[in-house]
Amino acid sequence: MRKLVPLVVDALLVVLFCAIGRRSHDEAIFTGLLKTVWPFAVGLAIGWVVAVAVASRGSGEQKARFDGTALWPTGVLIWLGTLCGGMLLRVISGQGTALSFMIVAASVLALFLLGWRAAVKVIN
Repeated sequence: MRKLVPLVVDALLVVLFCAIGRRSHDEAIFTGLLKTVWPFAVGLAIGWVVAVAVASRGSGEQKARFDGTALWPTGVLIWLGTLCGGMLLRVISGQGTALSFMIVAASVLALFLLGWRAAVKVIN
């Protein structure tokens, strides 16, 4: 169960990112939230799969040490998967990907997905 906590935290932060974005553009938060969330949720899943796959490349004890709270490489891979996968799926589905949106998304997702991991490391 404890191993799922980082995934749940990431998922909640991706939903929060999308809700904040919808609110900042005066769009209905709940009625269109799924349309905004799904590309980033799929990207998040891709990032997690890649992070777990990278961690499992090790042998013996290193395989058992996957840490969903690790900033490097786990957090960075999850952030990149969420951002790149989300943007690619937004393009494919005809949603906007203006440069300004990509910069804001990269920054906020980095703050959210990397920031809590950095805080956990400082606290521990």
